Amino acid sequence: MQEATDAFLAQEFKITQYDRFYVPGGGGALASSGSDEDRAQRMCAECKYLVDLHQVKRVILLFHGPAAAGGIEAACADYRRKLPWAPVAELRERQELDAADLLGRRREWASDAAVLLYRCEVESAGRLEFVNLDHDSRLGTERTAHLRPRRTT
Repeated sequence: MQEATDAFLAQEFKITQYDRFYVPGGGGALASSGSDEDRAQRMCAECKYLVDLHQVKRVILLFHGPAAAGGIEAACADYRRKLPWAPVAELRERQELDAADLLGRRREWASDAAVLLYRCEVESAGRLEFVNLDHDSRLGTERTAHLRPRRTT
């Protein structure tokens, strides 16, 4: 998924070098859904600290999981932990609700930086698609970016 993320950022935003804040759960780690609200608060504080310290102007927050017709095996492990009983549709809906919530409280974790929200969706055939989760956004793409997984030999 790292290579697909690099390709997406390069194609869509012409970004080839960037700071990364990786945590299990991706964007969902900042969301207080589930049973570990303390973790979400800590992740938000850490993210805000880094944004402020480095004077970040734009944050691209990524979620990942199965496409609508994708398999549950592509689900984010953090969301599987939060909702172990949930089918694909419910996991996707929870991510969308979390994305909307995070966008509404972006000053708590991104200060004044512009925020873009995407989900890397994994289709059953392994194809990846980055989908904008902020339908009102004028930043970024209005379409989805399709990427094929790289084959290993």
